[in-house]
Amino acid sequence: MPWRDRLLDLYRRDLFDAEAGDRMFNPYRDTDAHDGPDAPALRQANLAAALDAVAEAGTPDVLVLAEAPGPWGCHFSGIPFTNERQLLDPEFPVTGTPTSRQFAETGTPMREMSGGIYWDAMLPHWGRFWTWNAVPLHPHKADQPLTIRTPGVREVRRWHGLLRETVDVLQPRAVVAVGRKAEGALQAIGAEPTYVRHPSQGGATLFRTGIAEIWDRLG
Repeated sequence: MPWRDRLLDLYRRDLFDAEAGDRMFNPYRDTDAHDGPDAPALRQANLAAALDAVAEAGTPDVLVLAEAPGPWGCHFSGIPFTNERQLLDPEFPVTGTPTSRQFAETGTPMREMSGGIYWDAMLPHWGRFWTWNAVPLHPHKADQPLTIRTPGVREVRRWHGLLRETVDVLQPRAVVAVGRKAEGALQAIGAEPTYVRHPSQGGATLFRTGIAEIWDRLG
């Protein structure tokens, strides 16, 4: 079975119907007042479209792991490090559908900074990597769905199995951890990650430098 199909089967089995709890949001199952119509199904379709786009371009030999979906990006797009504005950009390699109530009512997509920094560094290597999250649910503060918090140890550990299977499917030449939580998750499953700084909160330059060094090494 192609890697794309194997990953999508994993996500359907372990993620799409997973219960999130009161301080987590499952973008592929949950909906709230910030969502437009059919939002979870559309986010599932967006993730499948990202898999299709990578598979069409090549076979990924690098797994890039971030920490968790943020409130303005993957929360609404269903694709790690990706926001609604990027889904509408004809230059972006994935064609998807915005899911926010804001877009449904005003036509204005959600946007955030980290996704732009990430893809600026990664798009030249499209087809050679798959991006995923150590925790594929959006961790937020209680009763504040559009906030972000650092996931706890148990919350990260819950997804070790899915992460391990993702690595097994891809058999990557390299695994890259964007941030310390991602690094810890990969180390916990026996992977040997290369750490790079997360691009948010002033980390853009260090992120770009770290990513460039990895691609130079891989050739």
